[in-house]
Amino acid sequence: MAVIASFRDLTVWKKAITLAEAAYVLATALPRREQFELAAQIRRAAASVPANIAEGHNRHARRAYANHIAIALGSLAETESHVELAVRLRLLDVVEASRFLAQASEVNRMLHGLARALANPPGR
Repeated sequence: MAVIASFRDLTVWKKAITLAEAAYVLATALPRREQFELAAQIRRAAASVPANIAEGHNRHARRAYANHIAIALGSLAETESHVELAVRLRLLDVVEASRFLAQASEVNRMLHGLARALANPPGR
């Protein structure tokens, strides 16, 4: 079993930071008129996911960590909602958005797993 010395060692953080990077790329595909609105919201919400994983991990208190994971889940849902809206408004390519949402779904599953682990510590 690998030692988790830093949030950078967490697979969920690695996938979340990759997702945030993908969100930045996806947001650049939006029309220029949306660069200061919807694109900015997508970037901000997506960047919040790995940031909250990192912040929670560094809190070193299970309850605070769990709270930050809950916030990360909320930011992920916000990101997915913005991308879905962009698709519905025909501002994003459906195939690219679907690929992004599949990545988001994987991060979502991992975050829920981490939340369960934090809620049920070993030996309980």
